[in-house]
Amino acid sequence: MADKDGCKPTEDDVEDETDLNYKAPEKKSLQEIQELDKDDESLIKYKQALLGNLPTVVDPKAPNVQVTRMDLICKEAPAPITMDLSGNVAALKEQTFIMKEGVFYEVKITFKVNHEIVSGLKYIQNTYRKAIKVDKETHMVGSYGPRAEAYEFLTPLEEAPKGMLVRGTYHIKSWFTDDDKTDHLSWEWNLNIKKEWKE
Repeated sequence: MADKDGCKPTEDDVEDETDLNYKAPEKKSLQEIQELDKDDESLIKYKQALLGNLPTVVDPKAPNVQVTRMDLICKEAPAPITMDLSGNVAALKEQTFIMKEGVFYEVKITFKVNHEIVSGLKYIQNTYRKAIKVDKETHMVGSYGPRAEAYEFLTPLEEAPKGMLVRGTYHIKSWFTDDDKTDHLSWEWNLNIKKEWKE
């Protein structure tokens, strides 16, 4: 599922300066975790609380992490700003989403974990204007186990830039990755900052 659009992230794109000394935990399968301390009733209950309802039947060919959707949530927006990430993400590179300058918004990412626990999920976004990188954001999403329901992650509230100098179109490269630097999904899209929602 990753790199559907040919935008393979480089080490520079996804490396976070703050995690240079971080070591990812040793990988264990879900079955190994369930087998650990199987005689301890309190730990069994704790694991059930953490893992929730495991999916009953999952396509073995399905990727472990499936990113299905991204929304830019803004109360002032005249219509939802939604990206369907379950299909052909390459088409998003040709789309431009409109945002009014100075509004407050959040990014919501919807994803599923199908087979094994994934640790240290993160959403990385590099923003370019006229081919020059102007911003890089890294949002720690967390660690998740497989379950039937999709997960939703919401970034902190942000303010869109405002002023004549920042209006215009920005090209954005997004990645959903983890501690093992697995590229679960990478895609490109465009955002046009305007004075009004419709000009």
